[in-house]
Amino acid sequence: MYINFIKSYLKIFIKILLLLFVTIKFTNAQNTINTSAKFAILIDHETGRILLNKNSDASMSPASMSKLMTIYLTFEAIKQDRMNLDTELVVSENAWRKKDKNGRSLPPSGSSMFLEPLTKVTVEDLLKGIIVQSGNDACIVIAEALNGSEEAFANKMNEKAIELGLKNSNFTNSTGWPDKNHLMTSFDLALLASKLYDDFPEYMHYFSQKKFTYNGIAQSNRNPVIYQDIGGDGLKTGYTKSSGHGVVASAIQNGRRLVLVLNGIDGTKLRAIEAERIINWGFREFENIVLYERNEIVDSANIWLGNRPTVPLIVKNKVVLTLSKADRGNDLKAIVKYVGPLIPPLNSDFSVAKLLIKNNTGERIREYNLFPEFEVNKAGPIGRLFGSLSYLIWGNPIQ
Repeated sequence: MYINFIKSYLKIFIKILLLLFVTIKFTNAQNTINTSAKFAILIDHETGRILLNKNSDASMSPASMSKLMTIYLTFEAIKQDRMNLDTELVVSENAWRKKDKNGRSLPPSGSSMFLEPLTKVTVEDLLKGIIVQSGNDACIVIAEALNGSEEAFANKMNEKAIELGLKNSNFTNSTGWPDKNHLMTSFDLALLASKLYDDFPEYMHYFSQKKFTYNGIAQSNRNPVIYQDIGGDGLKTGYTKSSGHGVVASAIQNGRRLVLVLNGIDGTKLRAIEAERIINWGFREFENIVLYERNEIVDSANIWLGNRPTVPLIVKNKVVLTLSKADRGNDLKAIVKYVGPLIPPLNSDFSVAKLLIKNNTGERIREYNLFPEFEVNKAGPIGRLFGSLSYLIWGNPIQ
């Protein structure tokens, strides 16, 4: 009987908080931008909102842009102390001379760091050779050092892709060398770029390096955004005859980062123009609004037979929305939803409610977990007795 009347008291609590300080409707942007790229995506790094989308889920040849996964695994190996920046790796003949499918040696081809066979190179120089010079030879040296062979390393790339949530990527090599089965989407590339910034901020300065000299040969970074006045600081270009020119670009202005992926562009000049134009558009037409700071109290929830009547509900992380400046005139709604009153014990590490952000049409924009600000324990025997009597007599527990 006790359990039954507790269950009868529980119900869905929904509280609607009008965010009067926000008068911008959050919808897909009506002010779109066109691009000649066959594949394109522009995202806000902090919120993940897609600002531009053109065939972002379509498979494509990523060319050297897929080297970002090779770089990710290298950074990860350093962070796991499997190697360090000063570790010296031996350049195999295989890394120096790419082989065809029958194992026959071919002359060094594609982008190269111009490594010499059987020499030793530091991991830091190899990273610069990959990031700045797009060296295929440097990628293979890393792959062989970490997993014994490029084939085994490609398997590791695919495992990591699944772990990171790259749902439409398949790697067959470490370099982006043309292969009908070596495929990514622009969405996956943007996600991978964002993961690099999230997971390895201490190494991201390599992407803004404009020139690197190795073996007496100076080569310049081909990424156009690091030379433009748009806050560009990385990441990677790519080109094959079949896929055209592409770029994974990042830029930051006033603490806000945008990540852009373009592919299938006709020429390096147009690639630079498109990257600059679209990034400027993204910063100009959208802004980020902070609704709640990290650990800020959003609301409170009633407690059933606890050692306190209510508990504040907080967000663990900052709640930020990316909004179009063109879409103004309607209020957002923050809706707190939970099954209540809450039954202790409550742990502050476990979510007990949801914060739903909706626009005026009722469309759900974002959803966030809410947590008790602190632990709540059960009331003592006397408190539980009076609470139960209160419910039986007045229909409400003593609060």
